[in-house]
Amino acid sequence: MENIDWGGLPFGYYRTHYNVRCYYRDGKWGEIEVSSSEYINIHIAATCLHYGQECFEGMKVFRGKDGKIRVFRWEENAKRMQNSCEGIMMAEPPLELFREMMVKVIRMNERFIPPPDHGAALYLRPLTIGTGPQVGVKPADEYLFLIFAGPVGPYFKEGFNPVDVQIVRDYDRTAPHGTGHIKVGGNYAASLKPAARAKKEGFSTVLFLDAKENKFIDEAGPANFFGIKGNSYITPQSHTILPSITNKSLRQIAKDMGMNVEHRPVRVEELEGFDEVGACGTAAVISPIKKIIDRQTGRVYEYCKDGKAGPVSTKLYNTLKGIQEGKIEDRYGWTMIID
Repeated sequence: MENIDWGGLPFGYYRTHYNVRCYYRDGKWGEIEVSSSEYINIHIAATCLHYGQECFEGMKVFRGKDGKIRVFRWEENAKRMQNSCEGIMMAEPPLELFREMMVKVIRMNERFIPPPDHGAALYLRPLTIGTGPQVGVKPADEYLFLIFAGPVGPYFKEGFNPVDVQIVRDYDRTAPHGTGHIKVGGNYAASLKPAARAKKEGFSTVLFLDAKENKFIDEAGPANFFGIKGNSYITPQSHTILPSITNKSLRQIAKDMGMNVEHRPVRVEELEGFDEVGACGTAAVISPIKKIIDRQTGRVYEYCKDGKAGPVSTKLYNTLKGIQEGKIEDRYGWTMIID
């Protein structure tokens, strides 16, 4: 195992030994290639550079106290990548190809999987890009699917501690009938400027509202939003919101905890009635929110007044993390053990 400060890892790029690649040419996927290079050689007219033919996924791999290596709900990531590819007219990596490349990159970088109880994981980044050259606005005829890996720490430096969030109304993340429901780079590019401004003003991330009416909660920066009200787990539903695999898992756990699960449009005014709120996604799992400030109106919504995450968020977090790390029985069949 590498000599790494596992507990001090940021959420960032960390070079490992190998990545895996596969090209789509002449209407079919080729052989899997293993590379130790951090670079790809692409045509200057590749569609990923000009017309945004690019999508990606984020996944985590854990080493449990039992020594077993577990990857969480990989099929959901593979299917979501296929949906993203279909949405911007790219060749879709088959599930078996996704699985084979995923297992190969994990095994070849096994020494970079953090030991248990350090708050770290091996992060996988599957990526599909248009590599075929086009000058006219049309899809490429060649594509590259690759997966690289690297150890990461918590997404927010606060870890599982409450953060402050800013509502932005002068920027839209995606259009109502645009690409919000798929994981393409353009969605994140549109979020960079308001997120950077929010960080400069002392916030961890931003809360976007719907682009059409500015009345409904959309994404919480790069994550899904959820609120707890009494015995209900409430999370926004919209074509502009990326279907989070973490959120999907939390909804199932909440249901099995005996909670009412509401997946529906959520008006911004409902913030004042929530007992707990948070952001959820692969990178952070759950990031509890202690304060939301509307940048335009100055309205303040406060939670976690004792400075700690709420009891429901804590239970949801510990349960999901426990399943991912093998501490709690996976009765859902969500984790795949890499032998």
